[in-house]
Amino acid sequence: MNWLLVIAGAMVGAPLRYLTDRIVQARHDTVFPWGTFTVNVTGCFVLGLLTGAVVAGAASSQTQLLLGTGLCGALTTYSTFSYETLRLTEDGARFFAAANVAASVVTGLGAAYVGVTLAEVLWA
Repeated sequence: MNWLLVIAGAMVGAPLRYLTDRIVQARHDTVFPWGTFTVNVTGCFVLGLLTGAVVAGAASSQTQLLLGTGLCGALTTYSTFSYETLRLTEDGARFFAAANVAASVVTGLGAAYVGVTLAEVLWA
């Protein structure tokens, strides 16, 4: 029955990704993919926080399946990140493509670290 938890989380994560992407991107008049960047960094933070909570015993493995695998798995998107970076390169926006890669990796890792650290503060 664990797969039902993953499905339930994904049912929320996928539309949340789409709606967040559209709302964020509509507010920025640039070729930089702010919507995808936002959902990916947010997902990294939530997954870091959740992982820290599970390690501290404050969240169950079922919660990890629901929110980590299901919600965050559907919320974040490596394929769209890759496609948008390739599109930027093909359109001659190489600076934005490089900025997308660098900012996504650095900020995503930073967000996961902040999430884990916050979980340690809250539940250690």
